[in-house]
Amino acid sequence: MATISDKVSPISVMLADSNPLVLTAMSEIFEKDPRFSLVATSSTAEGFLGTVMRVPVQVGIIDWNLPALGGAKLIEVLRDQANAPKLVVYGDEGSETPRKAMSAGAAGFAARSSAVESLLDTCHAVAGGKMVFPFLDVRDLQTDPIEQLSRRERTMLEALSKGLTNKELSKELGITTNTVKFHLSNLYEKLSVKNRAQAIAFYYATRAERGDFGTGG
Repeated sequence: MATISDKVSPISVMLADSNPLVLTAMSEIFEKDPRFSLVATSSTAEGFLGTVMRVPVQVGIIDWNLPALGGAKLIEVLRDQANAPKLVVYGDEGSETPRKAMSAGAAGFAARSSAVESLLDTCHAVAGGKMVFPFLDVRDLQTDPIEQLSRRERTMLEALSKGLTNKELSKELGITTNTVKFHLSNLYEKLSVKNRAQAIAFYYATRAERGDFGTGG
């Protein structure tokens, strides 16, 4: 015979999508599933961030192109926060989004083209500690130099592209010149370049290819 203590508490979730119709439809879906408790919704990354920093949320379902920060930046910010929700990206499977979401640190990905049950099951699995993604060739993640850069190194690479000296980098990033040299050394090694000029050339070449690199949005 089941007791009150045997009951499993519903998984607290928050939804964030820029499309109000999608947000409404998803809200209805999660409210009907007893496994979940819908805490809040938001149409922006900032709204999502502001809520989960104040209210305990176990799983967040986010639109990859969420204004204004975007999914990648939102995941990056939450990675540094204690008790941050596990994030599931809800997007287009045929794009590069699943790979980018995994690289950024998301816990799962659910395709908009899939059945609604797939999104619910993905969130349930993620809440249980699993990572859920469509098939990805992990070799692509390992061989892309940009994915190997830390947040600080990405910021430094963009700052380098502006032609800043080590002293100027030190002032801009709020670190010592010795720390700048340390990060630059690691940056060059990860990008397989020998100097600042090659690193800057790599930055502009990569930005042209990807069209989404940089911390400035």
